[in-house]
Amino acid sequence: MNEAQLGLVINAAWATIWMVGVSGTLALVFGIPLGMILVASGRGGVSPHPLVAGGLGAVVNATRSTPFIILMVAVIPLTRMIVGTSIGTDAAIVPLTLAAIPFVARLAETALREVPNGLVEAAEAMGATPLQIITRVLLPEALPALVAAATLTLVNLIGYSAMAGAVGGGGLGDVGIRYGYQRFEPVVMVVVVVALIILVQVVQSIGDAISRRIDRR
Repeated sequence: MNEAQLGLVINAAWATIWMVGVSGTLALVFGIPLGMILVASGRGGVSPHPLVAGGLGAVVNATRSTPFIILMVAVIPLTRMIVGTSIGTDAAIVPLTLAAIPFVARLAETALREVPNGLVEAAEAMGATPLQIITRVLLPEALPALVAAATLTLVNLIGYSAMAGAVGGGGLGDVGIRYGYQRFEPVVMVVVVVALIILVQVVQSIGDAISRRIDRR
């Protein structure tokens, strides 16, 4: 691999980190509260609302069941409206975020539901409001699982970002397709794959370390 190819891969790696970092942050900001609403409004929740839980659950399931490539193409008008273009690193952030939000919501819902009911009942007996139960009981107890969910989300987004490169999304996937595949440069393809593996390993290791550190069990 020559110097120009190495520089190309390094720039693409930074683009991938940017895409994954921004979309992952947005997904956590919107996905965790959505998971909290699903738990609170669901059956046995602290504030049951079957219509709310059913409606949100249907939207989340529909989005999660849509393949990412199809979702990316389907939201091109929205991407153009937000970013001004449907091609490039910044444009890929929109579909990546939309794909990750329902994923985070379900993971957060699962993590919050694993908190022992006894803690919730004790908080209710002391007169805690639904919001206080969620913020002071459920979230602190589920924090290690939420960190693991965030780690899994970022790992999946790295894979999604590589797929986004197939349709002009930029990043390592774009370099792998344009140079490694279309221009028949196998060395570039190998380096791109290795870079993606390293990114996944780094994210997973950091996430596991944080989760273990804050786990009070």
